[in-house]
Amino acid sequence: MGSVVTVLPVQASEPDASELRNLVVQDCGSCHGLRLGGGLGPALRPEELERLSVEAIATIIRHGTPDTAMPPWKDLLSEHEIRWISEKLKSGALLNNDDPR
Repeated sequence: MGSVVTVLPVQASEPDASELRNLVVQDCGSCHGLRLGGGLGPALRPEELERLSVEAIATIIRHGTPDTAMPPWKDLLSEHEIRWISEKLKSGALLNNDDPR
């Protein structure tokens, strides 16, 4: 009899939160404001994102927005990282609590 090999699904590791926070502040913040209050691009605060689902935010990050300065990030970020950023933006978790806006 041959041996049985069990193949486990590959689990995505948890994204590096500090690296992704830095990316949002530095890269996203260069257009959306360092405090995500808007600039060249719109504000990325929960009240401005209220009408969008996490998946809609992820789609914008993944594919960019045509005819705007928003580039697609799908070649630079994994799906797991895009989802993590989308969830954190939607919840406001990437904002400083001491930020007066």
